Amino acid sequence: MEKNGGNSTDSFIRAERIALRLIARAEQCSRGLALKLEKRKCDPASIREVISKLTELKLIDDSRFARLWLESRMRLTRTPRRLLVSLCARGIEHDEAQNAISEVFDEEAELALIARFVKKHARKANKSEDSARSLKYLLKSEGFSVSAVKQYFNEY
Repeated sequence: MEKNGGNSTDSFIRAERIALRLIARAEQCSRGLALKLEKRKCDPASIREVISKLTELKLIDDSRFARLWLESRMRLTRTPRRLLVSLCARGIEHDEAQNAISEVFDEEAELALIARFVKKHARKANKSEDSARSLKYLLKSEGFSVSAVKQYFNEY
């Protein structure tokens, strides 16, 4: 970590202190932390250096952030597709976000999420065959796995 002159060192130290305070409050992803440091007028070179150092030290880890973020949202009636979009909007790479969803949403969790989603949207559906078919289509379009949708309809 070579810095040219005291100004660069001061800028790095300032950015690092701010980053550590933010990390102490809540889990951060690299892009989100970088944006917060930019808002606080930190030098772009110092931001990159701080993010790199904190990633190397495992103080920030986008995969861990994604899993924790998903776990905190499991109680809400969200769909896998919307969760994926939200994670990507927070700067998590698509493949990494998809992996986190696969890790967090095991079969049981996905079925529970489907049940909450169906309950929330129950007033739109009735017991007819067409409604069941359209509900299956809706669940699949919202990112629920085909196997979980089939299992849900077999059990309920």
